[in-house]
Amino acid sequence: MIPPLQLEEAQARLLALAEPLTVEHVDVPSALGRWLAEPLLARRTQPAADCSAMDGYAVRADEIAGPWQVAGESAAGHPFSGILGAGEAGRISTGALLPDGAGAVVVQEDVERDGASVRLTGSGPAPGAHIRRAGSDFAAGAELAPAGTRVTPAHVALALAAGHRLLAVRRPVRVAVIDCGDELASDPESCPPHQVPASNGAMLAAMLAALPCEVTRIGPVRDDLAALAAALGRAKHADVVVTSGGASVGDHDLMRPALEAWGAQIDFWRMAIKPGKPLLVGWREGTVVLGLPGNPVSSYVTAVLFLLPLIRALGGAREVLPRAVSAPLAKPLGAGGPRREFLRAFWDGARVVAESVQDSGGLAALARSNALIDRAANAPAQPAGGAVRMILLGNGGDA
Repeated sequence: MIPPLQLEEAQARLLALAEPLTVEHVDVPSALGRWLAEPLLARRTQPAADCSAMDGYAVRADEIAGPWQVAGESAAGHPFSGILGAGEAGRISTGALLPDGAGAVVVQEDVERDGASVRLTGSGPAPGAHIRRAGSDFAAGAELAPAGTRVTPAHVALALAAGHRLLAVRRPVRVAVIDCGDELASDPESCPPHQVPASNGAMLAAMLAALPCEVTRIGPVRDDLAALAAALGRAKHADVVVTSGGASVGDHDLMRPALEAWGAQIDFWRMAIKPGKPLLVGWREGTVVLGLPGNPVSSYVTAVLFLLPLIRALGGAREVLPRAVSAPLAKPLGAGGPRREFLRAFWDGARVVAESVQDSGGLAALARSNALIDRAANAPAQPAGGAVRMILLGNGGDA
Protein backbone atom coordinates (compact mmCIF):
# COMPACT_ATOMS: atom_id res chain seq x y z
CA MET A 1 0.00 0.00 0.00
CA ILE A 2 1.26 3.50 -0.85
CA PRO A 3 2.22 5.33 2.37
CA PRO A 4 0.23 8.43 3.35
CA LEU A 5 1.50 11.70 1.92
CA GLN A 6 3.29 14.31 3.97
CA LEU A 7 1.42 17.60 4.36
CA GLU A 8 3.53 19.82 2.08
CA GLU A 9 3.50 17.32 -0.79
CA ALA A 10 -0.26 16.87 -0.48
CA GLN A 11 -0.84 20.63 -0.45
CA ALA A 12 1.39 21.07 -3.51
CA ARG A 13 -0.47 18.35 -5.42
CA LEU A 14 -3.83 19.87 -4.56
CA LEU A 15 -2.77 23.40 -5.52
CA ALA A 16 -1.35 22.13 -8.81
CA LEU A 17 -4.98 21.40 -9.76
CA ALA A 18 -6.05 25.00 -9.06
CA GLU A 19 -6.05 27.18 -12.16
CA PRO A 20 -6.96 30.80 -11.26
CA LEU A 21 -10.48 31.60 -12.38
CA THR A 22 -11.49 34.04 -15.10
CA VAL A 23 -11.12 37.79 -14.60
CA GLU A 24 -14.00 40.20 -14.30
CA HIS A 25 -14.10 43.97 -13.79
CA VAL A 26 -16.30 45.15 -10.91
CA ASP A 27 -16.88 48.51 -9.29
CA VAL A 28 -14.34 49.20 -6.56
CA PRO A 29 -16.61 48.65 -3.50
CA SER A 30 -17.74 45.29 -4.91
CA ALA A 31 -14.12 44.11 -5.09
CA LEU A 32 -13.88 44.04 -1.28
CA GLY A 33 -12.54 40.68 -0.07
CA ARG A 34 -11.45 39.51 -3.52
CA TRP A 35 -7.94 39.30 -4.95
CA LEU A 36 -6.55 41.70 -7.55
CA ALA A 37 -6.05 40.03 -10.92
CA GLU A 38 -3.79 42.89 -12.05
CA PRO A 39 -1.44 45.25 -10.21
CA LEU A 40 -3.17 48.35 -8.87
CA LEU A 41 -1.54 51.29 -10.66
CA ALA A 42 -2.17 54.94 -9.79
CA ARG A 43 -3.96 56.82 -12.55
CA ARG A 44 -3.48 60.16 -10.80
CA THR A 45 -1.13 61.82 -8.33
CA GLN A 46 -2.17 62.16 -4.69
CA PRO A 47 -2.17 64.93 -3.56
CA ALA A 48 -2.45 66.39 -7.03
CA ALA A 49 -0.86 69.66 -5.77
CA ASP A 50 0.70 71.01 -2.58
CA CYS A 51 -1.94 71.35 0.13
CA SER A 52 -2.24 72.15 3.81
CA ALA A 53 -2.02 69.53 6.53
CA MET A 54 -3.54 71.89 9.15
CA ASP A 55 -6.09 74.63 9.64
CA GLY A 56 -4.37 78.01 9.82
CA TYR A 57 -2.79 80.60 7.53
CA ALA A 58 -0.60 80.08 4.48
CA VAL A 59 2.34 82.50 4.42
CA ARG A 60 5.46 83.11 2.36
CA ALA A 61 8.54 81.12 3.44
CA ASP A 62 10.55 84.34 3.94
CA GLU A 63 7.86 85.94 6.15
CA ILE A 64 7.10 83.33 8.78
CA ALA A 65 7.39 85.82 11.65
CA GLY A 66 4.57 88.08 10.41
CA PRO A 67 2.54 90.15 10.89
CA TRP A 68 0.29 89.61 7.88
CA GLN A 69 -2.79 90.94 6.19
CA VAL A 70 -5.37 88.29 5.16
CA ALA A 71 -5.69 88.47 1.37
CA GLY A 72 -8.19 85.67 0.86
CA GLU A 73 -9.02 82.08 1.69
CA SER A 74 -8.28 78.60 0.39
CA ALA A 75 -10.86 76.03 1.47
CA ALA A 76 -11.12 72.38 0.48
CA GLY A 77 -12.55 72.38 -3.01
CA HIS A 78 -12.24 76.18 -3.30
CA PRO A 79 -8.63 77.29 -3.93
CA PHE A 80 -7.16 80.76 -3.33
CA SER A 81 -7.14 82.87 -6.48
CA GLY A 82 -4.04 84.83 -7.37
CA ILE A 83 -0.55 84.89 -5.87
CA LEU A 84 0.29 85.53 -2.22
CA GLY A 85 2.12 88.86 -2.06
CA ALA A 86 4.57 90.37 0.42
CA GLY A 87 3.08 90.72 3.90
CA GLU A 88 0.01 88.69 2.97
CA ALA A 89 -1.49 85.52 4.44
CA GLY A 90 -4.23 83.26 3.16
CA ARG A 91 -6.73 81.62 5.49
CA ILE A 92 -6.44 77.91 4.76
CA SER A 93 -8.24 74.69 5.75
CA THR A 94 -6.86 71.19 6.08
CA GLY A 95 -6.67 69.62 2.63
CA ALA A 96 -7.02 72.91 0.77
CA LEU A 97 -4.57 73.78 -2.01
CA LEU A 98 -1.61 75.92 -1.02
CA PRO A 99 -1.80 79.41 -2.60
CA ASP A 100 0.85 80.29 -5.15
CA GLY A 101 3.70 81.99 -3.38
CA ALA A 102 3.10 80.30 0.00
CA GLY A 103 5.89 78.29 1.64
CA ALA A 104 4.58 77.44 5.12
CA VAL A 105 1.40 77.15 7.14
CA VAL A 106 1.01 78.82 10.53
CA VAL A 107 -1.44 76.79 12.64
CA GLN A 108 -4.42 78.78 13.88
CA GLU A 109 -3.57 78.09 17.55
CA ASP A 110 -0.35 80.13 17.13
CA VAL A 111 -1.89 83.36 15.84
CA GLU A 112 -4.25 86.12 16.91
CA ARG A 113 -6.49 87.77 14.34
CA ASP A 114 -7.99 91.26 14.47
CA GLY A 115 -10.11 91.91 11.39
CA ALA A 116 -7.81 91.36 8.42
CA SER A 117 -4.64 91.59 10.56
CA VAL A 118 -2.94 88.44 11.88
CA ARG A 119 0.02 88.34 14.23
CA LEU A 120 2.06 85.46 15.61
CA THR A 121 1.49 84.55 19.29
CA GLY A 122 3.15 81.14 19.40
CA SER A 123 6.29 79.72 17.86
CA GLY A 124 6.60 80.36 14.16
CA PRO A 125 6.64 77.49 11.69
CA ALA A 126 9.73 76.29 9.87
CA PRO A 127 9.77 76.82 6.09
CA GLY A 128 7.69 74.07 4.48
CA ALA A 129 5.90 73.25 7.73
CA HIS A 130 2.42 71.66 7.66
CA ILE A 131 2.42 71.18 3.88
CA ARG A 132 1.54 67.94 2.12
CA ARG A 133 3.58 67.99 -1.02
CA ALA A 134 2.19 66.90 -4.38
CA GLY A 135 2.71 63.17 -4.82
CA SER A 136 3.67 62.60 -1.18
CA ASP A 137 1.10 59.76 -1.00
CA PHE A 138 1.63 58.38 -4.50
CA ALA A 139 2.43 59.53 -8.02
CA ALA A 140 0.64 58.66 -11.25
CA GLY A 141 1.96 55.37 -12.64
CA ALA A 142 3.12 53.99 -9.27
CA GLU A 143 2.24 50.40 -8.36
CA LEU A 144 0.12 50.63 -5.22
CA ALA A 145 -0.58 46.91 -4.74
CA PRO A 146 0.62 43.83 -6.66
CA ALA A 147 -1.65 41.31 -8.33
CA GLY A 148 -2.86 38.74 -5.82
CA THR A 149 -3.45 41.30 -3.07
CA ARG A 150 -6.71 40.84 -1.20
CA VAL A 151 -8.82 44.00 -1.36
CA THR A 152 -9.38 45.47 2.12
CA PRO A 153 -11.45 48.53 3.07
CA ALA A 154 -8.22 50.55 2.89
CA HIS A 155 -7.63 49.28 -0.65
CA VAL A 156 -11.15 50.40 -1.59
CA ALA A 157 -10.26 53.95 -0.56
CA LEU A 158 -6.84 53.70 -2.20
CA ALA A 159 -8.21 52.48 -5.54
CA LEU A 160 -10.79 55.24 -5.70
CA ALA A 161 -8.22 57.88 -4.74
CA ALA A 162 -5.94 56.49 -7.44
CA GLY A 163 -8.60 57.18 -10.08
CA HIS A 164 -10.18 53.73 -10.51
CA ARG A 165 -13.89 53.13 -10.98
CA LEU A 166 -13.46 49.39 -11.71
CA LEU A 167 -10.99 46.76 -10.52
CA ALA A 168 -9.92 43.50 -12.20
CA VAL A 169 -10.56 40.56 -9.87
CA ARG A 170 -11.16 36.83 -10.21
CA ARG A 171 -14.78 35.75 -10.26
CA PRO A 172 -16.13 34.12 -7.08
CA VAL A 173 -15.42 30.42 -6.60
CA ARG A 174 -18.45 28.16 -7.00
CA VAL A 175 -18.35 25.56 -4.23
CA ALA A 176 -20.66 22.62 -3.62
CA VAL A 177 -20.55 21.29 -0.04
CA ILE A 178 -21.92 17.76 0.36
CA ASP A 179 -22.63 16.25 3.80
CA CYS A 180 -22.53 12.43 3.74
CA GLY A 181 -23.56 9.72 6.19
CA ASP A 182 -26.51 7.64 7.40
CA GLU A 183 -25.75 8.87 10.91
CA LEU A 184 -26.59 12.49 10.07
CA ALA A 185 -29.89 14.01 11.15
CA SER A 186 -30.94 17.11 9.24
CA ASP A 187 -33.05 18.43 12.15
CA PRO A 188 -30.93 19.06 15.28
CA GLU A 189 -34.11 19.23 17.38
CA SER A 190 -35.17 15.75 16.28
CA CYS A 191 -32.11 13.53 16.52
CA PRO A 192 -32.42 9.92 17.77
CA PRO A 193 -29.54 8.36 19.75
CA HIS A 194 -28.16 6.46 16.75
CA GLN A 195 -27.65 9.72 14.83
CA VAL A 196 -25.89 13.05 15.25
CA PRO A 197 -27.04 16.46 13.99
CA ALA A 198 -25.53 17.30 10.61
CA SER A 199 -23.10 20.13 11.37
CA ASN A 200 -20.10 19.78 9.06
CA GLY A 201 -21.76 21.21 5.97
CA ALA A 202 -22.91 24.30 7.85
CA MET A 203 -19.48 24.65 9.46
CA LEU A 204 -17.67 24.45 6.11
CA ALA A 205 -20.09 26.90 4.51
CA ALA A 206 -19.48 29.28 7.42
CA MET A 207 -15.71 29.00 6.93
CA LEU A 208 -16.15 29.78 3.24
CA ALA A 209 -18.37 32.78 4.02
CA ALA A 210 -15.22 34.76 4.85
CA LEU A 211 -13.95 34.22 1.28
CA PRO A 212 -15.35 35.22 -2.15
CA CYS A 213 -17.40 32.08 -2.78
CA GLU A 214 -20.83 31.06 -3.98
CA VAL A 215 -21.68 28.07 -1.82
CA THR A 216 -24.32 25.44 -2.51
CA ARG A 217 -25.05 22.99 0.29
CA ILE A 218 -26.25 19.49 -0.55
CA GLY A 219 -27.37 16.89 1.95
CA PRO A 220 -27.20 15.20 4.27
CA VAL A 221 -26.80 12.37 1.75
CA ARG A 222 -27.20 8.78 2.91
CA ASP A 223 -24.51 6.13 2.42
CA ASP A 224 -25.83 4.88 -0.89
CA LEU A 225 -24.11 4.95 -4.27
CA ALA A 226 -27.21 6.10 -6.13
CA ALA A 227 -27.87 8.89 -3.61
CA LEU A 228 -24.24 10.00 -3.77
CA ALA A 229 -24.30 9.93 -7.57
CA ALA A 230 -27.40 12.14 -7.57
CA ALA A 231 -25.74 14.59 -5.17
CA LEU A 232 -22.62 14.76 -7.34
CA GLY A 233 -24.80 15.36 -10.38
CA ARG A 234 -26.21 18.45 -8.67
CA ALA A 235 -22.65 19.70 -8.17
CA LYS A 236 -21.46 19.32 -11.76
CA HIS A 237 -21.10 23.06 -12.40
CA ALA A 238 -19.02 23.73 -9.26
CA ASP A 239 -15.37 24.75 -9.37
CA VAL A 240 -14.86 22.82 -6.14
CA VAL A 241 -16.80 19.89 -4.74
CA VAL A 242 -16.03 19.40 -1.06
CA THR A 243 -17.49 16.40 0.71
CA SER A 244 -17.52 15.59 4.40
CA GLY A 245 -17.57 11.94 5.41
CA GLY A 246 -17.30 8.68 3.51
CA ALA A 247 -13.67 9.20 2.43
CA SER A 248 -12.17 6.44 4.60
CA VAL A 249 -11.95 2.68 3.88
CA GLY A 250 -14.83 1.25 5.90
CA ASP A 251 -17.64 -0.86 4.39
CA HIS A 252 -19.93 2.18 4.36
CA ASP A 253 -17.35 4.70 3.12
CA LEU A 254 -18.61 5.03 -0.45
CA MET A 255 -17.35 8.44 -1.51
CA ARG A 256 -14.34 7.14 -3.44
CA PRO A 257 -16.30 4.65 -5.57
CA ALA A 258 -19.06 7.22 -6.06
CA LEU A 259 -16.55 9.77 -7.32
CA GLU A 260 -14.93 7.27 -9.63
CA ALA A 261 -18.35 6.31 -11.02
CA TRP A 262 -19.00 10.05 -11.55
CA GLY A 263 -15.87 10.20 -13.69
CA ALA A 264 -13.50 11.79 -11.20
CA GLN A 265 -9.82 10.93 -11.17
CA ILE A 266 -8.38 10.37 -7.69
CA ASP A 267 -4.97 11.93 -7.09
CA PHE A 268 -4.44 10.78 -3.49
CA TRP A 269 -6.54 9.91 -0.48
CA ARG A 270 -4.45 9.47 2.66
CA MET A 271 -2.50 11.99 4.73
CA ALA A 272 0.20 11.59 7.39
CA ILE A 273 -1.43 14.07 9.77
CA LYS A 274 -3.66 13.92 12.83
CA PRO A 275 -6.50 14.70 12.67
CA GLY A 276 -7.33 14.28 9.00
CA LYS A 277 -5.71 11.08 7.72
CA PRO A 278 -8.60 10.04 5.41
CA LEU A 279 -8.46 13.02 3.04
CA LEU A 280 -9.20 12.57 -0.67
CA VAL A 281 -8.19 14.81 -3.57
CA GLY A 282 -9.23 14.42 -7.21
CA TRP A 283 -10.64 16.23 -10.21
CA ARG A 284 -13.25 15.96 -12.96
CA GLU A 285 -13.49 18.18 -16.07
CA GLY A 286 -12.22 21.36 -14.42
CA THR A 287 -13.76 20.61 -11.02
CA VAL A 288 -11.46 20.00 -8.07
CA VAL A 289 -12.76 17.40 -5.63
CA LEU A 290 -11.81 17.51 -1.97
CA GLY A 291 -13.08 14.76 0.30
CA LEU A 292 -12.76 15.71 3.97
CA PRO A 293 -13.11 13.37 6.95
CA GLY A 294 -16.49 13.05 8.64
CA ASN A 295 -15.35 13.76 12.19
CA PRO A 296 -16.09 17.46 12.70
CA VAL A 297 -12.69 18.47 14.10
CA SER A 298 -10.90 16.55 11.35
CA SER A 299 -13.12 18.24 8.79
CA TYR A 300 -12.35 21.66 10.26
CA VAL A 301 -8.58 21.17 10.45
CA THR A 302 -8.30 19.77 6.93
CA ALA A 303 -10.46 22.64 5.67
CA VAL A 304 -7.94 25.10 7.15
CA LEU A 305 -5.01 23.21 5.61
CA PHE A 306 -6.55 22.34 2.23
CA LEU A 307 -9.97 23.83 1.42
CA LEU A 308 -9.20 27.46 2.29
CA PRO A 309 -5.82 27.42 0.47
CA LEU A 310 -7.56 25.93 -2.59
CA ILE A 311 -10.14 28.73 -2.61
CA ARG A 312 -7.39 31.35 -2.30
CA ALA A 313 -5.46 29.79 -5.18
CA LEU A 314 -8.52 29.71 -7.45
CA GLY A 315 -9.22 33.32 -6.50
CA GLY A 316 -5.71 34.41 -7.50
CA ALA A 317 -4.23 35.11 -4.06
CA ARG A 318 -0.47 35.67 -3.78
CA GLU A 319 -0.26 33.75 -0.50
CA VAL A 320 -2.53 30.75 -0.18
CA LEU A 321 -1.20 28.60 2.66
CA PRO A 322 -1.86 29.41 6.33
CA ARG A 323 1.04 31.22 7.94
CA ALA A 324 2.64 29.69 11.02
CA VAL A 325 4.17 31.79 13.79
CA SER A 326 6.21 30.88 16.86
CA ALA A 327 4.73 31.13 20.35
CA PRO A 328 5.75 30.05 23.88
CA LEU A 329 3.74 27.39 25.66
CA ALA A 330 1.69 28.39 28.70
CA LYS A 331 1.76 24.79 29.99
CA PRO A 332 3.96 21.76 29.34
CA LEU A 333 3.15 19.58 26.34
CA GLY A 334 3.67 15.83 26.32
CA ALA A 335 5.50 13.90 23.64
CA GLY A 336 3.81 13.69 20.24
CA GLY A 337 2.65 10.66 18.30
CA PRO A 338 3.89 9.05 15.07
CA ARG A 339 1.96 11.49 12.82
CA ARG A 340 2.28 15.23 12.48
CA GLU A 341 -0.37 16.73 14.76
CA PHE A 342 -2.46 19.88 14.74
CA LEU A 343 -3.56 20.49 18.29
CA ARG A 344 -6.51 22.74 19.08
CA ALA A 345 -5.23 25.53 21.30
CA PHE A 346 -5.92 28.95 22.78
CA TRP A 347 -3.59 31.90 22.26
CA ASP A 348 -4.00 34.73 24.79
CA GLY A 349 -1.75 37.15 22.95
CA ALA A 350 1.35 36.12 24.89
CA ARG A 351 1.31 32.34 25.30
CA VAL A 352 -0.51 29.38 23.82
CA VAL A 353 -2.01 26.39 25.62
CA ALA A 354 -3.25 23.17 24.03
CA GLU A 355 -6.80 22.09 24.82
CA SER A 356 -6.96 19.10 27.15
CA VAL A 357 -9.44 17.36 24.82
CA GLN A 358 -7.95 16.53 21.41
CA ASP A 359 -10.54 13.99 20.25
CA SER A 360 -11.54 14.45 16.60
CA GLY A 361 -15.18 14.72 17.66
CA GLY A 362 -14.55 17.36 20.34
CA LEU A 363 -16.51 20.37 19.10
CA ALA A 364 -16.54 22.18 22.45
CA ALA A 365 -12.74 22.23 22.54
CA LEU A 366 -12.65 23.32 18.90
CA ALA A 367 -15.02 26.21 19.59
CA ARG A 368 -12.79 27.40 22.45
CA SER A 369 -9.72 27.36 20.22
CA ASN A 370 -8.29 30.21 18.20
CA ALA A 371 -5.09 28.48 17.12
CA LEU A 372 -3.68 25.16 15.93
CA ILE A 373 -0.34 24.02 17.34
CA ASP A 374 1.65 22.37 14.54
CA ARG A 375 3.79 19.54 15.97
CA ALA A 376 6.17 17.33 14.02
CA ALA A 377 5.79 13.58 14.16
CA ASN A 378 7.35 12.07 17.30
CA ALA A 379 7.88 15.52 18.81
CA PRO A 380 9.56 15.37 22.24
CA ALA A 381 7.84 16.65 25.37
CA GLN A 382 8.19 20.38 25.89
CA PRO A 383 8.18 22.45 29.09
CA ALA A 384 6.16 25.58 29.75
CA GLY A 385 7.83 28.45 27.89
CA GLY A 386 9.07 26.18 25.10
CA ALA A 387 8.49 27.51 21.59
CA VAL A 388 5.97 25.88 19.25
CA ARG A 389 4.67 26.66 15.76
CA MET A 390 1.03 27.65 15.57
CA ILE A 391 -1.53 28.75 13.01
CA LEU A 392 -3.85 31.50 14.19
CA LEU A 393 -7.48 31.03 13.24
CA GLY A 394 -9.43 34.10 12.10
CA ASN A 395 -13.14 34.73 11.74
CA GLY A 396 -14.95 31.86 10.10
CA GLY A 397 -11.89 29.64 10.42
CA ASP A 398 -9.87 31.63 7.89
CA ALA A 399 -6.17 31.35 8.64
